[in-house]
Amino acid sequence: MTGSSFWRSKSLRSAAIQGGFLVVIVALVVGATLTARANLSAQGLTSGFAFLHKATGWEMNFTLLPTTTRDPYWWYLLMGLMNTLFMGVIGLTGASILGLIVGLMRSGRNPAARLLGTLYIELFRNLPLILQLFFWYAMANALPAPRQSLEFGGALFNARGVYLPGLNIGPGSVALAVLALVLGAAVAIWIAASRRFRQIEPQVQRRLSLAALGTGVALAALAVLAGHEPGTDWTSWPALAGLRVDGGFRIQPEFYALAIAITTYGAAYVGEIVRGGFKAVGRGQMEAAAALGLSSWQIFSRVRMPLAFRAMLPILINQYVWLIKATTLGIAVGFSDFFMVIASSINHSGQTFEFIAILMGGFLLINFSLAAVLNRLNRAIALKGHQTTGVQ
Repeated sequence: MTGSSFWRSKSLRSAAIQGGFLVVIVALVVGATLTARANLSAQGLTSGFAFLHKATGWEMNFTLLPTTTRDPYWWYLLMGLMNTLFMGVIGLTGASILGLIVGLMRSGRNPAARLLGTLYIELFRNLPLILQLFFWYAMANALPAPRQSLEFGGALFNARGVYLPGLNIGPGSVALAVLALVLGAAVAIWIAASRRFRQIEPQVQRRLSLAALGTGVALAALAVLAGHEPGTDWTSWPALAGLRVDGGFRIQPEFYALAIAITTYGAAYVGEIVRGGFKAVGRGQMEAAAALGLSSWQIFSRVRMPLAFRAMLPILINQYVWLIKATTLGIAVGFSDFFMVIASSINHSGQTFEFIAILMGGFLLINFSLAAVLNRLNRAIALKGHQTTGVQ
């Protein structure tokens, strides 16, 4: 092939240009990597991930499992990742429940409820999340000292945190119990929504879902039983003991301030998404359901809500991914999430590039996994044609 005929071929010319561009990108990445390694070597810094097995030498202020200063970096990273996931589950669950309530208020016929829903959305949606976080953290620090703790229903509230009655079991057993419940619920939802199980009878499908959920509950109960020390009380109640509080379990101000901020801020956006989903449901479907003799609750639970959920789920996926990334703001108040563990590890070890790579990889794994699960659910419940009308 001559040179002139080569440049006349649009496909070959395009392939050559893209190949050259790829070569330039690879050369830049390789050059940057070699330069970075040379600079690190000149400063006496080593690259690689061997440091992950070294002891950290510092403490985390919040962990779901026990940690000590002798634990290696990889264990601290795992604990930080668990803290981020734990905060994400709490924030997403709270934002979904509160957002559903606000969305229903905005979609209702009661003028007072619509006004309250509008005021909530306009207030919390237009204030920066970090400003709301600082507000709730300041409110938590404004509580009285431990000696003047506020008591309500057996719980104590002071500037050091909220002390609640709890089970007298180890933190590892609590984590295993929560994991069992989450996995059982996830499998039950998958069985109920998966197309593979739609070919069987509805009663059998319902029994399989209940069996999966029951298995999760049973495993959680076994974890709780294994974590209880024989001869001790099952419950632990907080009580004042001088300048401290003994018994119960403590929720730190950094934790619940971040959880409240993510919940209230995310609920404002979820509420608007819910309102949009209800508005996307055509009036004809509800009129047809009423004509069939369904009650108001049956129309809402079997017609309006399922169709609205199909319409709002794609937008909710983006909102949930954003809220997971918003947990990184916990570093502003000292919450030991994945981002804060990475930042502290960089300061103590100097392995900047490696920890940044781990940070990016961790959040990519979390967000891609969350999006994949929700997209799978979206495809499972999607209707052919228009999502809300079901037109074939």
